[in-house]
Formats: sequence, C-alpha cells, structure tokens
Amino acid sequence: MCFLRRPGASAGWIWWRMLRQVIHRGLQSFFYKLGLFVSRHPVFFLTVPAVLTIIFGFSLLNRFQPDTDLESLVAPSHSLAKIERSLASSLFSLDQSKSQLYSDLHTPGRYGRVILLSKPGGNILHQADVILQIHRAVLEMKDGRSSFIGHQLGGVMEMPNSKDQRVKSARAIQITYYLQTYGSVTQDLIGEKWESEFCKLMHKMQLDHQDLQLYSLASFSLWKDFHQTSLLARGKILVSLMLILLTATLSSSMKDCLRSKPFLGLLGVLTICISSVTAAGIFFITDGKYNSTLLGIPFFAMGHGTKGVFELLSGWRRTRENLPFKDRVADAYSDVMVSYTMTSSLYFIAFGMGASPFTNIEAVKVFCQNMCVSILLNYFYIFSFFGSCLVFAGQLEQNRYHSIFCCKIPSAEYLDRKPVWFQTMMNDGHHHTSHHETNPYQHHFIQHFLREHYNEWITNIYVKPFVVILYLIYASFSFMGCLQINDGANIINLLASESPSVSYALIQQKYFSNYSPVIGFYIYEPLEYWNGTVQEDLKTLSQGFNTVSWIEQYYQYLRVGNISATNKSDFISILQSSFLKKPEFQHFKNDIIFSKAGDENNIIASRLYLVARTSENTQREAVELLEKLRPLSLIQSIKFIVFNPTFVFMDHYGLSVTMPVLISGFGILLVLILTFFLVIHPLGNFWLILSVTSIELGVLGLMTLWNVDMDCISILCLIYTLNFAIDHCAPLLYTFVLATEHTRTQCIKNSLQDHGTAILQNVSSFLIGLVPLLFVPSNLTFTLFKCLLLAGSCTLLHCFVILPVFLTFFPPSKKHHKKKKRAKRKEREEIECIEIQENPDHVTAV
Repeated sequence: MCFLRRPGASAGWIWWRMLRQVIHRGLQSFFYKLGLFVSRHPVFFLTVPAVLTIIFGFSLLNRFQPDTDLESLVAPSHSLAKIERSLASSLFSLDQSKSQLYSDLHTPGRYGRVILLSKPGGNILHQADVILQIHRAVLEMKDGRSSFIGHQLGGVMEMPNSKDQRVKSARAIQITYYLQTYGSVTQDLIGEKWESEFCKLMHKMQLDHQDLQLYSLASFSLWKDFHQTSLLARGKILVSLMLILLTATLSSSMKDCLRSKPFLGLLGVLTICISSVTAAGIFFITDGKYNSTLLGIPFFAMGHGTKGVFELLSGWRRTRENLPFKDRVADAYSDVMVSYTMTSSLYFIAFGMGASPFTNIEAVKVFCQNMCVSILLNYFYIFSFFGSCLVFAGQLEQNRYHSIFCCKIPSAEYLDRKPVWFQTMMNDGHHHTSHHETNPYQHHFIQHFLREHYNEWITNIYVKPFVVILYLIYASFSFMGCLQINDGANIINLLASESPSVSYALIQQKYFSNYSPVIGFYIYEPLEYWNGTVQEDLKTLSQGFNTVSWIEQYYQYLRVGNISATNKSDFISILQSSFLKKPEFQHFKNDIIFSKAGDENNIIASRLYLVARTSENTQREAVELLEKLRPLSLIQSIKFIVFNPTFVFMDHYGLSVTMPVLISGFGILLVLILTFFLVIHPLGNFWLILSVTSIELGVLGLMTLWNVDMDCISILCLIYTLNFAIDHCAPLLYTFVLATEHTRTQCIKNSLQDHGTAILQNVSSFLIGLVPLLFVPSNLTFTLFKCLLLAGSCTLLHCFVILPVFLTFFPPSKKHHKKKKRAKRKEREEIECIEIQENPDHVTAV
C-alpha cells in the first residue's frame, strides 16, 4: 500500500488518513471473512435463529402481562408534585375530606363520575327529578360503600343584574361518587366491580332517559381506554405487515427470472418479524409488562431492519457475476456491513441513553429498553438468518435455477421454440444483455429509472434553483413550527379516540373549564394567623384567585361580631369554642390541624382552596399557575405547598421538550466520534451532521404545525428520526465523498445509483406500512402515524432532492482526482511512446 503526500498536506494529516484507511479496510476484511463463514455454514445460521424464535415465542404467549398503572408509565418517576402529594395526603387524608366538594385534591382511589348534559337550549335545573332518580340508583348499588361527595354545575348562565350571582340556568351537572376501600386488596376488588356496574348502570340510564346525555368515568377508565388502543390496532398491524411484505416482494423482483429476488425481499421482512418476536419474548421473560406505547416497536424495528436487507441485496447486485456465490456473499458483507454496523451502533446508543436512569418517564424507558434488544437481535438475525437465505439464493442463481419456481432454466435455443408467455416466464435476460454489458442487474426497474431518468433530471442546472427554493420553504415552515411547540401532558393524547374517557374529557373541558382545577394551598408549619402582617401576606399570595378559606370566613366572622382576637390564646379559643361550633362553619374542622402541648393549643397546619378563572386552554393555564406559585413558596416567609392531582402529569412538560433535544445532541456528537475513524474524508461527518440536523428540526417543526403535542410517543419518534436519517443518509454521503470521478455531479449520480434503490425500497415499504394506522381510532396511533410519516418523507426529500443538488455546490472538491487521472494518463501515453520507438515493427501489438 503506497500513500503519496499531497502538496501542502501535513505529516499529521497523512498519518490520520492512513489510520482511517487501515481501520476501514480492517473492518471490511473482518466482514468479508464473516460473510465467507456464513456462506460455508448456512444451515447452522438458519437454524439457530429459528430455534431461538420458537423458544422465546412460547414465552411471549405464556408470560404476557399488561401494565395497569397508567400514572407510573406517563408521569415523571421523580417529580416535585409526587412529593407534594405525599405531604398533602399525610396532613389531610381523603377520609377527612369526604364531605367536601374539593376532595379531588387527593388521589381519589376508586370513584365514579357522571356528567348529565341537557339538550341544546335546555336547563338541567328543570330536570331535578331525573337527576335525583339517577342519584338514588347509584346509592342503592350493593357492595360499593359509596360516599356521595358533591356536584358541579357547567354551562352556567347567571341572572342579569344579580348582586349575589344567582344562577338562571345550567346546561350540565357533574356528580362524583368516591368509594371507601380502606387500602384492602379485597375491598379494591369490590370497588373495581362496583365501578364496572356503575358504568353499566349509566349506559342503562342513558337508554331510559333520552332527553339527557350521560357521560360516565371511573378510575379504571383511563387505563382501559389506554389499553384499548392495542386491541383496536391488532388487525391493522397484520394488514400493515402484509403491505410491507407485498411491497418488499415486488420491489425486489425483476423481469429476469434468474436474477430476480422476490423471495429474498419476502424473507427479509420475515427476518425482522421473527427477530421482533424473539425480542418480545426476552422482554416478557425479564418481567416486562406490556403497554400501548410499545405498538411503535414493530414499525421502528422494521424501518431499520429492512434497510439492512435491501442494502445487502444491492450489495449482492454490485458483486461480479462470474465469482462463486460464496465469494459474492462475502463481497456483499464487506461492502454493506461496515455502514450497517455503524448505524446499528448508533441506534443502540441513542435508545440506550433513553433507557438510562436519566430518563424520568417510565413509558419512554421501557420502550427504549425493548428497542435496544430489538436492534441487537435485528443485527444478529440479518447477518445470520437472512445471510443464509442470501447464500441459498446465490447458489440457485449460480446453478441457473428459476428464482420463483426453483426449476432449471432452459437454454436459449429451447426457449426460442416455445410460446411467448413461456419465454416471458423463463426469460433470464439473455435477450437484453449485450456482450459489452458488465452488470445485468442494471435492468432492475428502480435502478433503470434512477440511471436513465431521475439522475439526469435532478442534476439538471434548470432544476437546481427550484430545489433551493423548496428547501428554503421547508426550512421556514420547520423553524416556524419549532417556535410553537405544545405541551403534551394531556393524557387523552394516548387514549382511543372514541372511548368514554375522551368523550367525558371533551364535555368536561367544554362546560367545566371556566375555572382551573381546585388547587390545594397547604401551610405545613405553625403560623401566627392573628398577626396583621401574616394576614396581608396570605392575601397577597391568594390575589387573583377565588378562594374558599377558613381564614377569610373566620376574619369575616370576627368583624361581623365585633370580636377582638389579636393574640394567640384569644384567636385559637374563639376559633375552637365559637366559630367551628356553628353549623355553617363545621366543615372547616377538616382544614385545620390542632396540637395540644399542656394547656396550650396550637395550629400546626391548615389548608385553603384556590380556584383561578381560565379560558378553554385549562391545561396550559394550570401549568402557568403551578410555575407562578411554586417559586413563591421558596421566597415567602410562609411555608406552603400547592397541589392538584393533575400537577403530577403536568410536571413532564419541561422534560418532554428537553429530552429529544438532549438525545439528538448526544447522538450527533456520537456520529462525529464513531465515524471519524470509519471514513477517509472528514467532510462525510460534516455533511451527515448537517443532514441529520435538518431532518430532525424539520420533523419537529412540521409535527408541531400538524397539531402533534410533545408527549412520550412524539419524543420516541424524534429519537427514531435521528437514527432513521443517519441510516439512509450515511451510505449515500460516504459513497459521494469517497468517489473519484471528475465532477461532483458524476459522483452524486454514482452514489444514487449504488444506494438509491435500497433507500427507495426501504422508505416506500416503511411509508406504505404506516397507512393502516390511519384507520385505528386512537390518538396514540394517529400521533405515531404523523411523526413516522414526517420522518420518512423528510428523509426521502433529503436523500433524493436536497442532497443531490446541494452536494454539487459545496465541498468536497473532485479536482484533485481529475489531476491524478490526467497525470496517470500522461504517464501511460509516455510509456506507450517509448514502446513504439523501441519496437517500430509491433505498433499494432502495442
């Protein structure tokens, strides 16, 4: 091996270049030997993966178990809201709040809720008899131990010019029933049965009272509707698999019955399927629990695995046909597996980071763990199981067997005597292949289209300005979308779209969203409530809120009665002996915790209720309230916490936004580090980073414009988009920067010709496989469809439109290759002239 020093090049640069060449060729040599080993033992590499699939497939059937705790999946594992909930529950338990309207400040346990909605223009207050009838029917249910808590009116219209805000009419009423389960497993099972009967009763009442619309909700409804997505999607996923099998089979076919590989396309998809089954079996053997977010794993694994399948097929087509089939397999491995190993490593690293303890959302962590196992098994199954299939297909081709019927292809003389239909079925391409054609695989319809039509069109000088304009439009919309990222804390984004929970949430948002959720204001340290300064501080903190407070009522009671309570003993004495004894104020006993030290009583904790006026976007405004009140608890002299059960889910807004950005940044950095030693030209890294960043930001911005919120599904899709872009752009870019043609245009044409077929086959199969998700009535699958469609489309746009044009404008330059070839040609001409002078009688021979 000889390395010539380029003028102006430093010794350090030459040594780095030599090191990269040695590593690159060493990896190629290793995979060449691996390909030879697989080709010499195909039965072993075919049998072992099949046996593993059978073993782990049975474990999948026997150990399948769904995860029933929705909060632990989609709420942050470690959040301040959970600590606040524990403190609030330890101070004021739910049993102390059962007579309060605001008892939903705590995690309610088992409960049943119903919204009764009158017809348009109706007044729910005029149907009190029907409401009481439904209410009595609920209370008469057996074994429920139900406790009626309270009700709320929705769609309220007040009397005009009314000073005390009298209600004129209301469109809806919400009634809540909590169950006392006492933390017992048996009682919890009874409560679950009661909830089921409650939902059935509401359905029956709906049939009996057609003049009202009833929307019911129970504590298990969210999990049931979350799991319902998996049940609804089962048939559609099988349809998706059939479409991918059909697309892969057709795209791998040719008119040439000898070189066509339809069964290899089919077996490639089946390879990914059995590796996914094995990964699922391993997941359940290790006590994993299924949840509906894992629906994305088959699509993620298929998008990466089939890329390796189609690249191996393209690598096989680039090998010399006169070589033995074992050497051709080894050459295909040497050509393809270096790049595929790099991209698989990046998949594993990116999802491994998602599975690390730094990830605070359990659903994301579980998904990433399963995805890591799937990637490893995909890689193993492709070079073993699919490699064995490639060996058998190559052997059939070398022995001139038909690629579909597996029969011997007759000679050309025999075919000439047969009918046209027989000649078409048995045509091995000898009519189309000239003596000067070195690669008969060029007749593949995708390669033919790229070579004869598309490559010339996309590199045309008149097309390039329109591509630049298209990219500017793409970048503008992407940037605009990145500025409008939405919170994905709304749990209904993960539920079946036509489920009772979604219907209930939409009605509740429409008629009960004038006010924020009730926020508990907990003062957890002794406080001098009788001090005027403390009273002013409490008024300042509750400013802008509607409050339900024992303190305000007590102060009003003292003013009306002209009672003085300016010291501790008078304040607490009047509070206990007079105020809390009044029937209208007795319920405030549950909001105050007294302690007695000797003869002296103290108030060690208390709570208030805050409600803010909101618009229809209650979720976002509740987050803003949380962000406003929490910092005050750190700087005020009053030690307090604020809590509402929805805060547990809202805490993951900041995490949802930062997680994909961090994963993307680390992933791009790893691309730079890992590929620095695998490519000879460092500009390959530079172009790859630019391409992946453009695709990632494009998907992020466009999905925001398509009303996709930042929830756990979109986070996972963004992580996948990063790797999907690397998977398809890396081979194209590395082939371009290593090309030695005279011009950039010719280099990009050759790159598209080498890798364009595999990219188009894989992306088309991937996008066609997403179509059945459109017909699953679920918000989760619709989000998955949108994000993956954008990922595939943006990657396809960059590989076939943006990169082929932009690479003809910018470095790397190909002039030095042109100079080298010109010098070699000149040297060869001089040698020929010398030979002619020495042998003037043998000019023709020279």
